[in-house]
Amino acid sequence: MSHAATIARTAALYERVRPVIPPMEWGAFAGDIEAILDLKAERNAVILAHNYQTPEIFHCIADITGDSLALARRAMEVDADVIVLAGVQFMAETAKLMNPEKTVLIPDLRAGCSLAASITPEDVRLMRARYPDAPVVAYVNTSAAVKAESDICCTSGNARKIVESLGARRVIMLPDEYLAKNVAAETGVEIIAWAGHCEVHERFTAAEIRALRAAHPGVVVLAHPECPPEVVAEADYAGSTAGMASYVERNRPARVVLITECSMSDNVAVQYPGLDFIRPCNLCPHMKRITLKKIRGALETMTHEVTIDPAIAAPARRAVERMLAVK
Repeated sequence: MSHAATIARTAALYERVRPVIPPMEWGAFAGDIEAILDLKAERNAVILAHNYQTPEIFHCIADITGDSLALARRAMEVDADVIVLAGVQFMAETAKLMNPEKTVLIPDLRAGCSLAASITPEDVRLMRARYPDAPVVAYVNTSAAVKAESDICCTSGNARKIVESLGARRVIMLPDEYLAKNVAAETGVEIIAWAGHCEVHERFTAAEIRALRAAHPGVVVLAHPECPPEVVAEADYAGSTAGMASYVERNRPARVVLITECSMSDNVAVQYPGLDFIRPCNLCPHMKRITLKKIRGALETMTHEVTIDPAIAAPARRAVERMLAVK
């Protein structure tokens, strides 16, 4: 098919993202998008995309989108033979945990996570030995092996609810120190934290938030709870990426800034083109390893398949299932 025909075939998709993708860039994307749509049908595949994926992935080829909690829930409902995870390694592992009979692919094996890399199963066992009375809550931003050593998982969207559901005086929460501190500030539970940080969110500062308010009077500040507590204290609202999107939908602030990975702003702006999004752009280098070309290659060659040792998968799956059972 000619390039012009490809552009014509994908024109309706381009209309979705026109506010954030210039026409010249679309010309470079259209061929891969068309090929991916054909490959999905051929392979009986679906694409799960995290909120930090770029708009041409998030809005044009993804079948299921959302934050880590939404992807974990929806992964169990997938009616397909193949799942391609447009996100990072721990998300692909979670999809595999919840769909052990399906083929799960991640387009780039280097798509990791600074939080997941900050802790090992041995670290969890040492913390249990030191605090034997404290249940272990593992953020989903961890490896399957770390989840397997934990009692229950959480996401940024349900962390407070998970901690309170345990009815414990003291809880080990890992690996994000800032998320743990922000949850501790909202509950009466003693939180024992691990010193892991997200390389995107740890770079935001309270001074930067104050400068944004001074430069953009009336701006509404929404912060992710992986940010330092002093940043969360400066925000008008703190919540997961899904929580931020819901806030924008409910309140329609005329001018808003999302203190998180910057593709999130692009993806929400597509849905609300009349709002003014201020973009302090901190990119996640791991999320940006996932591209249209790599997704196309993953479907063409059926790589890279995610596998998990059954001895790890069973207890890790239980930790995720316990999280999903908390309403």
